[in-house]
Amino acid sequence: MYHTCLRVTCDPSFNELLIAELAEAGFDTFLEHDDGIEAYAEGESFDRAAAEEIREKYAATTAISFAYSQVPRKNWNEEWEKSFEPIVVDNRCVIRADFHSLSQSYPYEIIITPKMSFGTGHHQTTWLMIKAMLDLPHRGKKVMDAGCGTAILSILASKLGAAEVDAFDIDDWSVENGNENKTINGCPDIRIQKGKISEVSLHPPYDIILANINKNVLLDEMSAYASHLKAGGHLLLSGFFSTDIPDLLDKAFPLQLNEVARDQRDQWASLLLRRS
Repeated sequence: MYHTCLRVTCDPSFNELLIAELAEAGFDTFLEHDDGIEAYAEGESFDRAAAEEIREKYAATTAISFAYSQVPRKNWNEEWEKSFEPIVVDNRCVIRADFHSLSQSYPYEIIITPKMSFGTGHHQTTWLMIKAMLDLPHRGKKVMDAGCGTAILSILASKLGAAEVDAFDIDDWSVENGNENKTINGCPDIRIQKGKISEVSLHPPYDIILANINKNVLLDEMSAYASHLKAGGHLLLSGFFSTDIPDLLDKAFPLQLNEVARDQRDQWASLLLRRS
């Protein structure tokens, strides 16, 4: 049996978002490069039409090309290990794989084996979320992580002293991977469920809500975030471009969610809101 390789050439800042979307189209293994990604699926077990819709969607924003080929099976773990390097955020937090050795220590260390899940710290949005979280008091707080992916943000919240962390994602592989990562990092109190915010069992009100998803989902779920957030609590968002901030604020303000801070890395942005 062969694998189909989809070679995507694009600005690498889009890598993790494309990985998340191509996973929905049936690709199950990914390698990152300086100029894009390789996505793999067994045989023809992927939705080519859905993949092309993804290409067209991003072509409106950035230069992108797709090239399909057939390749023999590979040792994916070995290939992935070659491509994943440790990430240091603001010289305070390092994200690494369990096979990495470090020459220095940092206040916070997160071990991530991402498999198919979103969130290694390589993408600007994850980096922005982690940077903002490091300056947000978590000790003794109740935290919700919407669309948790690898559970990287939940793990950091736990290491920052959160009393409770409720996380969820719509994908089976994120729930499985998140549970593996929380165990590796010694964070047994993180609860991870499968489903949307309207489907999972939660324990509001929360002091902090984390949502690194995409603009459309954030807009759709903003009212739910507000209803689950304690008065004076913080909502930290990313997964969107800096040009999207006005649309998000227009949705947030009527819900008594007011801007506290914003940050930007390349064209990507984060937004910290506080419920009045």
